[in-house]
Amino acid sequence: MVKVRIGAVVAEFNYDITHMMLELAKEHAKFLESEITEVITVPGVFDMPLAIKKLLEQDDIDAVVTLGAVIEGATSHDEIVVQHASRKIADLALEYDKPVGLGITGPGMTRLEAHQRVEYAKRAVEAVVKMTERLK
Repeated sequence: MVKVRIGAVVAEFNYDITHMMLELAKEHAKFLESEITEVITVPGVFDMPLAIKKLLEQDDIDAVVTLGAVIEGATSHDEIVVQHASRKIADLALEYDKPVGLGITGPGMTRLEAHQRVEYAKRAVEAVVKMTERLK
């Protein structure tokens, strides 16, 4: 039996990185006797809240993980994206009483650092599984 049914919202931006994150998240969910049962891809991290909301509304989803990599550019755009997205993601978890794991790396990181941080996906899965079990 699956302990926790997880929805995943994955950014297409930097997909070479976020795709690896998704595969790691799926493996780790299985290791924790849970499962990523639905995946929604969105253009970027800023676009995640609406997809998260759609998943949280479903009775067959216990928790959601967000997977994205926000790489530093020439401006402070990366900081603004992560700040606003993470705030809204936290608000949605509170609104729907379901855990939402923040598997978004950045801001202020290089592409190399993003590759080195794909493991953050596992942390997000671990967090939502623990939170779901502890809040039952």
